[in-house]
Amino acid sequence: MEVEKLAEGLWRWSSHFGEWGHEVGSVYLETDDAIVLIDPLVPEEAADEARFWRALDRDVERHGGPVHVLTTVFWHVRSTPRMVERYDARIHAPSGARAAVLRRAGRVDEVYRGAAKLPGGITAYPTGSRSESAFWIPAQRTLVTGDVIHGAGAGELALCPASWLTAQNSLVRLREQLQPLRALPIERVITSHGAPVLANGHVAIEALFGGA
Repeated sequence: MEVEKLAEGLWRWSSHFGEWGHEVGSVYLETDDAIVLIDPLVPEEAADEARFWRALDRDVERHGGPVHVLTTVFWHVRSTPRMVERYDARIHAPSGARAAVLRRAGRVDEVYRGAAKLPGGITAYPTGSRSESAFWIPAQRTLVTGDVIHGAGAGELALCPASWLTAQNSLVRLREQLQPLRALPIERVITSHGAPVLANGHVAIEALFGGA
């Protein structure tokens, strides 16, 4: 498990995901009124798992506020049920993914639609997939992405492979749906897959559109 503080109150951790066979990223955000976990995954290795729970238990106890879980896409429910069991965390899901999240997590507490305001000052932005959201954290000028935008290394991003999209979707439509992200003053992009972009995130986002 690798843990990195990105800004005040904002952390990213990455850990091995057995099903995928590589490292995936998760996010911890702490604000005055909430702790928000995005795509949380408990590390598989015993020593890392113990270290993870010690740190998170300490932070939740110190903070004393509610814990919320957001998933960029329903495939990333991951360890959400364990957060519910341990902290009575509240689960938020877009309307298009409610049923899929419910099957995997056992409950959904809040359903949102479109560009919605969420705990921690986060805004959910729709993507080309009705079951996926990108999360904008304005206080830290950070965008959190799931499957549709990956880290490509060297401070660059890439769109997901066309094979990941449904018959009703396409890379052209995906770019159309992601257009609102171009107006955000993005400093960093925290990706679930691939290396995050930690500076000049707006430049990396703009490159996805080929300057169009």
